[in-house]
Amino acid sequence: MHKLNDLKIWNKAMIIAEEIYKLSAGFPSDERFGLTSQIRRCAISIPSNIAEGAGREKKGEFKNFLSIASGSSYELFTQLTLAYKLNLISKELVDPILEKVTEIQKMNYSLIKSLKQ
Repeated sequence: MHKLNDLKIWNKAMIIAEEIYKLSAGFPSDERFGLTSQIRRCAISIPSNIAEGAGREKKGEFKNFLSIASGSSYELFTQLTLAYKLNLISKELVDPILEKVTEIQKMNYSLIKSLKQ
């Protein structure tokens, strides 16, 4: 079991989730049940799965939840890219978040790799 507040990846994922909620608040109301909802679910899925895995007893279980978090991060990257292409968000707003998502993906990969040893 891991102490959640000590996990850098979880803390960074929480920052991304917070930023996504603020960013998506500006999306058009007709996207509320579409892209807005989907982006928010992905954003919160990342730290939630890291947290659930960290609370498990076995490394294999933790790796499984990190794998789910990884999938959510790639899904979030795709949805943010689409939101930009649909002119729902500007390049200036989306690029820093995409960089953070990429950083989470790299951290997640490294953490999974370290758990295999």
